[in-house]
Amino acid sequence: MDQKLIYIGFICLVAFFFDFVNGFHDAANSIATVVSTRVLKPVYAVFWAAFFNFTAVFIFGIHVATTIGKGIVIESAITNEVILAALVGAIAWDLLTWYLGLPTSSSHALIGGLIGAALIHAGAESLKAPGIIKITAFIVFSPLIGLVLGRFFRTLVSWIFHHSSPKSTARIFRRLQLFSAALYSLGHGTNDAQKTMGIVAILLYTNGYRYQSFVPDWVIVCAYTAIAAGTMAGGWRIVKTMGMRITKLQPVDGFCAETAAAASLFGTALAGIPVSTTHTITGAIVGVGSHRRLSAVRWGVTFGIVWAWVLTMPGAAAVAALAMLLLRWLS
Repeated sequence: MDQKLIYIGFICLVAFFFDFVNGFHDAANSIATVVSTRVLKPVYAVFWAAFFNFTAVFIFGIHVATTIGKGIVIESAITNEVILAALVGAIAWDLLTWYLGLPTSSSHALIGGLIGAALIHAGAESLKAPGIIKITAFIVFSPLIGLVLGRFFRTLVSWIFHHSSPKSTARIFRRLQLFSAALYSLGHGTNDAQKTMGIVAILLYTNGYRYQSFVPDWVIVCAYTAIAAGTMAGGWRIVKTMGMRITKLQPVDGFCAETAAAASLFGTALAGIPVSTTHTITGAIVGVGSHRRLSAVRWGVTFGIVWAWVLTMPGAAAVAALAMLLLRWLS
């Protein structure tokens, strides 16, 4: 078999492994609220989230994948080694932050890895500033949107159910939270799996493989399968941080946080903006918690998470740059 084809196949496998890591790293995003409110047991919550992660393949387009594949680095600077180094940087950062229990963004780890590898390979002129600026801006905007929507939905629900008893309200939202968790998992699947699709698509494109669509069907199915499998593997360290350490959640809080985050993810996915699902749901949880009172949010934990967000892109870029130097030395 052709060695080049084997090499491309290996990079594709690394990309889908990143998607798997993304799934278990970001499983907390999809299941933390529904687990912490005890609406579902962890094992059922993981399967619920994984199913809707995969279902997203049949509902949404590939706008985010196109942005990742074409909007970060100029095509002439993309090589097999750049893609492999970017994936190594993203995987290393994800595994480190998973070990530390920090809910960071797999999306920004991948983008940071791509930037770091491209800088070593072709210099700063290889980067597309408008795309990077748009993505970087949403490091700030996505948690703020989640926060505002989370607080809005929580306020709206309080107004609608202000005559209901706490017991009856809890019973209603224990059922509704299954629906909101499904919506959020759809948003998670359509946003996060598409990053890997974009990377694999540009890998195939630069190696001369042309398809009618920028992302071929088999890549779409493999990416969604990998992220769903990763979600089923779970990410319990981060579940504890997201579902219990930021603020105490009731079923009504979980419903509002998940609905707010899902609404944000659907909008940005349709606009082709690769935002962080982690940032979005964290902002929504903080918004819901602050509805009760500001002191209901553990701000020390929250600011620690924010620092991890700030360091994600440069951290993954640094690892990818080292990987790129190593690949250059080995070649």
